[in-house]
Amino acid sequence: MHLQFFQVDSFTRRVFHGNPAGVVHLESWLPDERMQQIAAEANLSETAFVVRTGGSGNGEVRYHIRWFTPSVEVELCGHATLAAAHILWHHVGERAPRIVFDSKSGPLPVQREGDLTVLDFPSRPGEPIPVTDELAAAFGRRPTEAFKSRDIMAVFEAKREVHEMLPDMSRVAAFDATCLIATAPGAGHDFVSRVFAPRVGIPEDPVTGSAHCTLAPYWAKRLGKSKVTGHQVSRRGGELFCEVAGDRVKIGGHCVMYLEGRICVS
Repeated sequence: MHLQFFQVDSFTRRVFHGNPAGVVHLESWLPDERMQQIAAEANLSETAFVVRTGGSGNGEVRYHIRWFTPSVEVELCGHATLAAAHILWHHVGERAPRIVFDSKSGPLPVQREGDLTVLDFPSRPGEPIPVTDELAAAFGRRPTEAFKSRDIMAVFEAKREVHEMLPDMSRVAAFDATCLIATAPGAGHDFVSRVFAPRVGIPEDPVTGSAHCTLAPYWAKRLGKSKVTGHQVSRRGGELFCEVAGDRVKIGGHCVMYLEGRICVS
């Protein structure tokens, strides 16, 4: 069996930057074990698998999407969804201006707005939690605030703290959260962030769309505006354009194609 495989750099305009995602376009689902094996072999932070389920006749088409890290399936992933939409529009031939991905996190609409691809994701504002010694030890420095949603988000005073931190990954992995997020005010962007997820096999994620379901509501409220821009300051780096709209967060970004090939599986 030969399967088309694409690798896309998401949330960037330049190859070798942003977050690389795998995309596999399927006619029908493979066994879960085989999809996990493909994701492990790709060894990217996430690989998205998509199956077309139909069109609604009102300018949109629907797909089912699932995401796998090298070790587990996850319930929400931004950069691989952005990459999947890019592939469907530019390499599979979809012409509908809006794609709705049905997922474990509900329907996720994606549409083009100018040169941006914009995700429509659920908002996940965090609830305040204590800043503990364990949390400070995980990051290697003490945040001023901390919040819990699916992830734990720690807020620092200066972007330099986020740039320079060297987290203790064994301590990070001990927390009951998918990711630990470090964030601080930005310069040129409203905020900076880094995201660590060793618990799901990703020591540091280069750019994390789903984390902005928590980041964007926090910074929008703190800054008193609905539209905020984020710079994830990993080694590869990425740029995100966010808008908080009620219980949804719109997350815009750019994509660039890196690789197209075939997977040979029995």
